Amino acid sequence: MVISRSSLAGSQAIVVLKGDSPVTGSVVFEQSIKDGPVTVSGTISNLDPSSKRGFHVHQAGDLTNGCLSAASHFNPFGANHGAPTDSERHVGDLGNIESDEFGTAIFSFEDSLISLNGPRSIIGRGVVVHAGTDDLGRGNNEESLKTGNAGGRAACGVIGMFTCGHYIQEFT
Repeated sequence: MVISRSSLAGSQAIVVLKGDSPVTGSVVFEQSIKDGPVTVSGTISNLDPSSKRGFHVHQAGDLTNGCLSAASHFNPFGANHGAPTDSERHVGDLGNIESDEFGTAIFSFEDSLISLNGPRSIIGRGVVVHAGTDDLGRGNNEESLKTGNAGGRAACGVIGMFTCGHYIQEFT
């Protein structure tokens, strides 16, 4: 059996977040094997202290009109909005990030629905940190099933491949 160096290295992507608010940060996505879970690790600063904020992959990697151009949550299968642990959810539903008492969120978690390849690929799509808490689709209203009532868009960026220590923007 021959295993190539590239299959051992896996895939990495990165997004740098900024917007009209003071919220900034960066997030790295790592997938060690094709169709395996993606590890999502990041640091986001200038959030409200001790708060939860909706964190989603959005359909478009378009920032021509700021974060509003990122379109709706990435949802290729037409599901309702939900929590990352729900069996039915948008592919882009990554729940909430939680800031510390200084307004910084440092996080790392795995997600088995997003991917860095294939029909669930998040490459070239937008990431949005919302101004409010995501109710995870449990708000008992129509908007909850679309957006989780997470509010406006505090910061955003476009996910690009990260190869051999270099950031390479890819578009799908």
